[in-house]
Amino acid sequence: MKARRILFTLLFCLAGALCFASDAQMGTWKLNEAKSKLAPGTAKNHTVVYEAAGDSVKVTVDGTDNDGKATHNEWTGKFDGKDYPVTGDANSDARSYKKVNDHTMELTVKKGGKVTTTGKIVVAADGKSRTVTTTATDAAGKKATSTAVYDKQ
Repeated sequence: MKARRILFTLLFCLAGALCFASDAQMGTWKLNEAKSKLAPGTAKNHTVVYEAAGDSVKVTVDGTDNDGKATHNEWTGKFDGKDYPVTGDANSDARSYKKVNDHTMELTVKKGGKVTTTGKIVVAADGKSRTVTTTATDAAGKKATSTAVYDKQ
């Protein structure tokens, strides 16, 4: 009976790992500035890493702010459209991802409960690149749209 329970537990863990491994979003993504069209004065997310964290996903973002200073933030949650806290980002305190299909997600960023950025993340059919299109609103109410293209590492 004990052996059966251990086997079942191992199979369950393996199934969970395979589900995350087959998710097109998972992995390390590096910004391709030549293919991107970023709004002037916006931050650049140079590297974005999606990895399994138990039954959730951890997203780690390294980049530079609009002054060129290094930035690092982290988010752990599920792709269920609910807000989860962000740490290390002065411009946001919550983020949500909602899976639209196997290659597309919607993104919402908030600061103090107010939506500051919305976007769409689309992974190419071959899984080698992804395009992140965002619309951000600054404190003055001015909107800026950016398209960032990332290559899978």
